[in-house]
Amino acid sequence: MPLPPEPITEERVDVVVIGAGIGGLHAARLLHQQDRTVSVLERRDRIGGRLHTVESAGTPVDLGATWFWPQERAVNKVVAEHGLRVHPQHLGGDAIYHDRPHTKRIEGNPLDVPSGRFTDGAQALAEAEAALLPEGVIRLEQSATGIELLADAVRVTTTLGAVVAKHVVVALPPALATTDLAFTPPLDAMVASVAAATPVWMGTTTKVVVRFAEPFWRRHGLSGSGISHLGPIRELHDMSGPDGESAALFGFAPQRPEGPVTTAEVLAQFAELFPGHPEPLAVELADWSTQRATSAPETLPLGDYATYGHRAFQTPSYDGRLHWASTETAPDNPGHIDGALLAARRAVAAILEPSESERTHP
Repeated sequence: MPLPPEPITEERVDVVVIGAGIGGLHAARLLHQQDRTVSVLERRDRIGGRLHTVESAGTPVDLGATWFWPQERAVNKVVAEHGLRVHPQHLGGDAIYHDRPHTKRIEGNPLDVPSGRFTDGAQALAEAEAALLPEGVIRLEQSATGIELLADAVRVTTTLGAVVAKHVVVALPPALATTDLAFTPPLDAMVASVAAATPVWMGTTTKVVVRFAEPFWRRHGLSGSGISHLGPIRELHDMSGPDGESAALFGFAPQRPEGPVTTAEVLAQFAELFPGHPEPLAVELADWSTQRATSAPETLPLGDYATYGHRAFQTPSYDGRLHWASTETAPDNPGHIDGALLAARRAVAAILEPSESERTHP
């Protein structure tokens, strides 16, 4: 289990992982399975990163990642390994289109595709990965502040001391890493420029979840999906549990000049989308642009998603000792949980690959 922070001087491990999101946790788990000593540094007071599940009106709801898809082999494999409870995304019913002069009903559901959901919340995946690590490996509320390349190692400075390791896995969004970490010497210019230009997935989005006593929209033949050009929520989906239990709708609200989304605005929009709807049990808001462990002011204007999976992230930096492992760095399924797992696997494979001398002199 994660330990509370305590002062340290200089810890020595095989690999230090920066970030206890699903990419960092998966990398740590794979390395531990190969008998590498690992230390995972996490700025937050919790694990999971953008996998964030909270209790709302007595049921778990995801304020971060929600879905995974049948064709995504990495996440489906890990879900099966842990035996996590999952259920399919609800698809049946019509969608709605919210615009002036009135809301329209669209036959069928063109917005959703077959996908999986975590019955106990996506954070259950992070917790299952963390449970396979020895006690003390994950260090919460311990921020990395810099990475220094040594002759035969790297030193990661933190708010509580330093960790020296043969390799470092950077499981932060690349732009956040270039903002928050001091690199000595500086990163290669091309790597640094690409990393600094890479948008943070969900980094400018507010996720909204509205809980109800029952999925009333289904009684009216609606899927719960919709598109809006009016309210703060621009995209809407059903977030209910199996068979409509723990009824909920969720949506995404992009960053806007007028400021953060409010509960009052959400309720006003729902009154237009679903006239006469039952009183909600709860409204949950997660503004990821204000989550400092995910986004920084410098990362908010970024919008060139063509940098996702860039070749600069596919090989190690810093003489082969720095490895990128966030979802933004994955060529396949970037932005998804699957992308984070694939990025972690790539980083671990590079660390475990025998050195040139070992290949030449077995």
